[in-house]
Amino acid sequence: MTTTNGKPADVSEKQARQVAEAARETEWRKPSFGKELFLGKFQLDLIDPWPTPPDSPEADDFLRKLDAYVRTELDGDRIEREARIPDEAFQELARLGAFGMKIDKEYGGLGLSNLHYCKALTLIGSVSASTAALLSAHQSIGVPQPLKLFGSAVQKQAFLPRLAGGEVSAFLLTEPDVGSDPARLGTVAEPVEGGYRLNGMKLWATNGTVATLLVVMARVPGKGITAFVVEGDSPGITVERRNAFLGLRGLENSVTRFHDVFVPEENVIGGLGKGLRIALTTLNTGRLSLPAMCVGAGKRALTIAREWSAERVQWGRAVGTHEAVAQKIAFIAATTYAMESMLDLCCLIADDARNDIRIEAALVKLFASEMGWRIADELIQIRGGRGYETAESLRARGERPAEAEQILRDMRINRIFEGSTEIMHLLIAREAVDAHLAVAGDIIDPEAALAAKARAGARAGGFYARWLPTLAVGKGQNPLQYGQFGPLAAHLRYVERASRKLARSTFYAMSRWQGKLERKQGFLGRIVDIGAELFAMSAACVRANASRQQAQLELADLFCRQARLRTEALFAALWDNTDTLDVKAAKRVLDGRYAFLEDGVVHPASDAAWVAPWQAGAATVEDVRRRIPPAQ
Repeated sequence: MTTTNGKPADVSEKQARQVAEAARETEWRKPSFGKELFLGKFQLDLIDPWPTPPDSPEADDFLRKLDAYVRTELDGDRIEREARIPDEAFQELARLGAFGMKIDKEYGGLGLSNLHYCKALTLIGSVSASTAALLSAHQSIGVPQPLKLFGSAVQKQAFLPRLAGGEVSAFLLTEPDVGSDPARLGTVAEPVEGGYRLNGMKLWATNGTVATLLVVMARVPGKGITAFVVEGDSPGITVERRNAFLGLRGLENSVTRFHDVFVPEENVIGGLGKGLRIALTTLNTGRLSLPAMCVGAGKRALTIAREWSAERVQWGRAVGTHEAVAQKIAFIAATTYAMESMLDLCCLIADDARNDIRIEAALVKLFASEMGWRIADELIQIRGGRGYETAESLRARGERPAEAEQILRDMRINRIFEGSTEIMHLLIAREAVDAHLAVAGDIIDPEAALAAKARAGARAGGFYARWLPTLAVGKGQNPLQYGQFGPLAAHLRYVERASRKLARSTFYAMSRWQGKLERKQGFLGRIVDIGAELFAMSAACVRANASRQQAQLELADLFCRQARLRTEALFAALWDNTDTLDVKAAKRVLDGRYAFLEDGVVHPASDAAWVAPWQAGAATVEDVRRRIPPAQ
């Protein structure tokens, strides 16, 4: 699938789907609340009672020390101003053990639970989102997590102590012309004596300019996409530039070239051709780090909104008492509570290994990134002109330096990082319809043989004869169900009813569109968004009920009332929308039919390519890598 110079070749839509499908985890060895929710089965017992947090005095002690450091020494303003995390921040975080939070103790790490790890990222991100992103990329998708799950004993012993001690890792998958479609991956690892010769170009490698150990995804001819641990200072590696972004200005993100880089055969992770499966499995828990930073931003936004809206007076009243602003404050408070509830629940059930959380982790990433962005936008509106003004400008004229515009800029990438919203919709939707495809996939597959269709028909008949009747009536129609949840019981009854309605809608869509359903991305996106709202409602109710605190019960009730309105709107939009018309209109736009709308403004002249071409071979530009001196 690659050309002779390592660049991506043309890949058909069918081939791209086959590569993605082959990388999926196909077995469900543990129960999944999210999976059952999409099937119309509201299995509350999988998340209630609220799991017991892990008891770890060592983790608590680490969080106390980390809190003291980020409050007094980590200078988020300086990082924002200089667009650079200073060397001393790397060194002090290494002394604290922050680079080994997720690395087991036997390799020199702290061995934190997912819950404590995410609490640490929330804390750090509230001061410097760039620093939190550094640590997240290093441990959640960088070398430590793939080695923890798939590495050999020798690999773990060789690399993990270095990383726990403060060396930085990065994950390199994306290429200049290859994003969420890995079937077109152009980087090649050619077998040679004793190992592999690596050639290619990688784009948007977070930590790429500072990393000394890399996880590199490359195609081994005849074997498929494979994951390698690569020494960052190997001959032939050139960090050609550090990329600059809208937000996360301290992010060390690179364009990295590989030219005849030798990688020993013992540096293959998990076996040849297993690279994409390793990446997807790593993200099952790795995705939890991003919502942790969204929760931190939500908490910070709530503080700014509360303090400002209580003090600022307009029209004779505090602005927070005016209904238009009060609605925004209520949304920020309720949604931050729900995001934290979802995240904590996912961490807890991941820590006790009770459930399969691949759907839940994807849902909380999707929900938190979308809602976190809305929270940041509403905060700007509450603050008005001051929300649009930088913290440095506010400070210069004697006002409190509330960093609302920075929160907005830093939050925007979360809808793209680790799977864009659109890709997350498709990934989660694929899991949501997995049970249907397992029994009826051959029926709707135009290339399936008649015998296979016949067998699928028999399987489907039995499955749907048992399943469909369960969607007609359920506990949510009994006004006495979930009474132990008190004032929240009505919301859980709604979730149960909505879960069955969601499953019926999915079944009807499969019957109506069959194999064409995969192209109904608007419909699938709404199905997934409904599931996310229902999961958020469930997590908020279970958490609040376990706390028995009136304030938490109030927030859970408020969130559920808001979420129910959004859910009903999504249900209505499943069938009443402009999706088909939008697709036709977009095609006309692409064809230039409406180009007259672009007249009357100045378009900067440029003949540069939208995707920059690159040529295989040695680098022709200066290496811009940065190396952090070890702590003294």
